[in-house]
Amino acid sequence: MDRYSTLPPPATATSTNLVARPSAVPAPPRRSGVAHSRLSVALPLSGRVTLAHDYLLVMRGAERTFAAIADLYADAPIFALLHDEAGTNGRFAGRSVTTSQLQRLGADQSTFRRLLPLYPHAVERLKLPHSDVVLSSSSAFAHGVRVPDGAVHVCYCHAPFRYAWDEEDFALGEISPLLRPLLRRQLRRIRAWDLSASRRVDAYIANSQLTRERIKRYYRRDAPVIHPPVETHRFVPGTPGDSLLVVSELLRHKRLELALEAARRAHTPIQVVGAGPHHGALRAAYPEAEFLGRVSDVELAELYAGARAVLMPGVEEFGITAVEAQAAGRPVIAAAAGGALETVLDGKTGRLARPDDVDSFAQAIASIDQLDFDPVDAVRSAERFSVAAFERRLSAHVTSVLERGGQGHSHGPQPWADQAARVARRAARG
Repeated sequence: MDRYSTLPPPATATSTNLVARPSAVPAPPRRSGVAHSRLSVALPLSGRVTLAHDYLLVMRGAERTFAAIADLYADAPIFALLHDEAGTNGRFAGRSVTTSQLQRLGADQSTFRRLLPLYPHAVERLKLPHSDVVLSSSSAFAHGVRVPDGAVHVCYCHAPFRYAWDEEDFALGEISPLLRPLLRRQLRRIRAWDLSASRRVDAYIANSQLTRERIKRYYRRDAPVIHPPVETHRFVPGTPGDSLLVVSELLRHKRLELALEAARRAHTPIQVVGAGPHHGALRAAYPEAEFLGRVSDVELAELYAGARAVLMPGVEEFGITAVEAQAAGRPVIAAAAGGALETVLDGKTGRLARPDDVDSFAQAIASIDQLDFDPVDAVRSAERFSVAAFERRLSAHVTSVLERGGQGHSHGPQPWADQAARVARRAARG
């Protein structure tokens, strides 16, 4: 259910278990002797939880992570700036989803960036119900929600807003030169707001070491690392073909031209899954590449399994693509920076190339078939980032934060803190 209204959510939607109830999970597929683990079953804990995310427009890495969080807290109301039910494949259908006033403007994945200056004010105007904990999932604005009095705000941070802190030049490159001074001023205002918003968050969780470093650098906050969940059970190894594969939004900061140029120099066919504003320029510059646009989950799993190797040329905070590729039993060629240092085992499940070095990527492509690669090793590597592992770590950490009553809050532990601690210890033991 997607709403824009001033009515409060139904009473049943304002309370949820802090850890998900058991649910039936089908056995994962098997092939070539490789098995994926089942999703975990977590222990119930009483308490009211509200969830928040930036915008639910497509199902990319951050949205898939939030979907896992939403599954974990299955009764929690969801708040987001924007929601496109079709764009997210109905993933949140049936949930209480409250959007901002900007929803009425009809923005989607191709147009939402035009509303950039409006998001800080809009997210602060979201009226969250009384809660014990607000769990936000943020790569931009969601950590700026105003939480109810007495609530503990835990933010799962995918990255401090990239365009405001790390990639202003890429943002400016997306628009007309005439508009760049205006955007530069807007990004400076957003950066000041973002820093102010960070001071209202009780506890941060980082999705990777790179994100942890950036939270420390920009917000002066410490954050433990809990890697994002990857639906490893959706993938099975298959028979590899000749084409390389890139799975990414077509944005300048993803550095896709590096992968395409490396494939050209290595005389290797390449397929590109994804869409975005850089599509036209990339297609014109690399007509030999096969641009597939957005594909279904089933099609993507087949493309992974049939790839010669999967390329990840940009520096990602985490990079779910690298884990999905390994879950499908395929090697990864990635920039030796950011999340790839945590997900790709160089020389075993893939190759790490020098960042922004086309020749290094081309050499990695040329030598990938000489890699002592075993799909079983790749699948096992991917299982480190399974949904089950994420559920255990997130639920344990949230309960530990609640036991402390949040960081910077004046109130003490909640009445159910003892139960929280017990559940946290049991979850940590797995």
